[in-house]
Amino acid sequence: MTSRKIGISVSLLAMCLLCLGSAFAGDKIKGKGVITLRSGNTLTVETDEDASITVTVTSDTKIQHPVGLGARKKQVGQEVLIPGLKLKYEGTGDEANVAADTITFDRDDLSLAKVIQAGLNPTAQQQSRNMQTYQANKQATDAEIAANKAANDAAIAAAQNDITANASSIEEVAKATQKRFSELGDFIVKGEYTVYYDTGVYAVSGPDRNALSDLAKKALAYPKGYVIQVAAFADTVGTASSNQVLSRQRAQAVVAYLLQECNIPVGRIVMPGAMGETNPVASNETSSGRGENRRTEVKLLVNKGIVNSGS
Repeated sequence: MTSRKIGISVSLLAMCLLCLGSAFAGDKIKGKGVITLRSGNTLTVETDEDASITVTVTSDTKIQHPVGLGARKKQVGQEVLIPGLKLKYEGTGDEANVAADTITFDRDDLSLAKVIQAGLNPTAQQQSRNMQTYQANKQATDAEIAANKAANDAAIAAAQNDITANASSIEEVAKATQKRFSELGDFIVKGEYTVYYDTGVYAVSGPDRNALSDLAKKALAYPKGYVIQVAAFADTVGTASSNQVLSRQRAQAVVAYLLQECNIPVGRIVMPGAMGETNPVASNETSSGRGENRRTEVKLLVNKGIVNSGS
């Protein structure tokens, strides 16, 4: 074999190895979205195209945020990757799974994600305690179950009164208006929307996003005296504990959308509640009934004083 033939063979072999290496490496993928769930080193990210993608974080993944006005970026640890965080990712993989090389986020978005978690975690802890009581009494008589539900409703109402009382304390308005706002538990429902889900789903779809945006615009038309109440539920498919987690994810996704995309102030969202299997609106014995119970209820509540004044 001549030197020229050997050179051609070596070149062809090198090209084949390069193509083979590229095939194993996977395609370069980049995108952006919001973390809706984290399990270990695996992130579930809802992208701007309403798709869900799994992003895997490795020890080699660079997690960073911009510093100052220049192009400099600061490297941080994986602990910042919490549900509710908006981010950009780059890595290798396909449309469903990406091994991240870099993850970039803004510090303001991290602060907002922490606020979301701060609002959800106390409610989740309270609901977890309620769920333990609920499971322990699931085989009890109807009277015992009704008594537990009444106690749970009272705890929820008390928590809501505390939240609205705190909201009124920061209002700096005229004396007459302050008197009117001293009874912030006295609300009128001025708008509501219910998000429904397929089994196991918690992401907010395109049509539901549009409806939530319309409700948010209606809320923002009030200069003050309104709150948006969020409560999420599940059917009885699966275990009670998994449905508790699922309802929390549904509440979290709706709250994140209202805060990040609809510009609703943090202080205007109350009771981002994860209610699990409680308070079904239909029978869980039928497919249609279970479909009605897989829901997140979103209500625009306006203080009666504002409504009566014509504001």
